[in-house]
Amino acid sequence: MLKIKLAPHGKIHQITYRIVVAQDRSKLNGPTIDELGFYTPQTKTLEINKEKLADWQKKGAQVTYGVDRLLNPDKYPKKVKEKVVKEKVEETKIEETPVEEPKSE
Repeated sequence: MLKIKLAPHGKIHQITYRIVVAQDRSKLNGPTIDELGFYTPQTKTLEINKEKLADWQKKGAQVTYGVDRLLNPDKYPKKVKEKVVKEKVEETKIEETPVEEPKSE
């Protein structure tokens, strides 16, 4: 089965991704069938050949989750972290009541 996926290239802190068509079980840096474009996360640059993408999808290639998130950002809204409010726990002081001792006669 063919997949349209991201193949990482570049240095550690200057990584770019190529959008490629490859076998679904092939390694990320393994052999590819076709290159459709690239994505640079530092500058948020996405360049893709839409005609080739549509052609490969007609041939049966499936888009992976990562590529689908880049192509359809509205489909995957950003998760918003909820603010955690720390409530102060009021210490309740238990009043000590004097215990009456039994009187011995």
